[in-house]
Amino acid sequence: MSAVNDTKLKSVIFLLTGLPSHGDAHLWISVPFCFMYVISIIGNSVIVFIVKTDPSLHEPMYIFLSMLAVTDLGILITTIPTILGIYLFNSREISLDACLAQLFFIHLLHCIESSLLLLMAFDRFIVIYNPLRYPSILTLPRIAKMGLLAVLRAMVIILPLPFLLKRFQYCRANVLSYSYCMHREVMNMACSDITVNIIYRLFTQLLTMGLDSLLIFLSYVMILKTVLSIGSHEECLRALNTCVSHLCALLLFYTPEISLTVVHSFEKGFYPLLQIVLGYISLLLPPLMNPIVYSVKSKHLRVRIIRVFMR
Repeated sequence: MSAVNDTKLKSVIFLLTGLPSHGDAHLWISVPFCFMYVISIIGNSVIVFIVKTDPSLHEPMYIFLSMLAVTDLGILITTIPTILGIYLFNSREISLDACLAQLFFIHLLHCIESSLLLLMAFDRFIVIYNPLRYPSILTLPRIAKMGLLAVLRAMVIILPLPFLLKRFQYCRANVLSYSYCMHREVMNMACSDITVNIIYRLFTQLLTMGLDSLLIFLSYVMILKTVLSIGSHEECLRALNTCVSHLCALLLFYTPEISLTVVHSFEKGFYPLLQIVLGYISLLLPPLMNPIVYSVKSKHLRVRIIRVFMR
């Protein structure tokens, strides 16, 4: 019986889902995806390269931005094989082990990105609340420790997910709703009792995005309180302007995630196409737009990027 169960477990294959269309249209659908991937990879790679090679950008804000760019690159690399595989080669099958590995890295990188957005909110609070002590508070060693702590926290929280899914038997029509593997989708394909996974999934969401979003909100409450105490209207606007890029990054990350959560909560009342599109937006929009937003808003960074391309 054990041998039979092992054989069933090893032969589990999931079918990924793309945008509903005829086979001939898949090649045309792949064009915007390829374009988004190329622009996103180039943009984030340029950010990392410039921050690493330019000593004048070795400041907390730009270091956190480079960490965010590395995380976005990881998400792009993790999802390229399955998303482009569907539209370019009509390759929909993925094994259980490959699916578990992909969902682990997607959830891990999302958790790290949420932590980095929290650290960037803390960075904006310090620079507005106590600008004179800003360089002494956020030193390079301290920033490195904060980044390492974000990675370790994500590892501890996300690592049990693939092991919890590995123990299940999958005997249904294993057709996933997305072009990549997510914990919720794979969990619902199991024939076993998934109560533990549901509880742990809720725990991870509360401990990562829930806690991070609460702390970010409190940080901006403190930022607004500090800014409103500034007498000069011009200085007040200048202080708020330093937060615009970070606020855009928050909207790009949290808005699709919250929308997707709402769609999942009322799944029966929504079209499957909306769910698929929101899934793509939540995964691919932040890596695409974050470099553009920060390059537009930061004149210092924009000048460095122009110099690199002029060379």
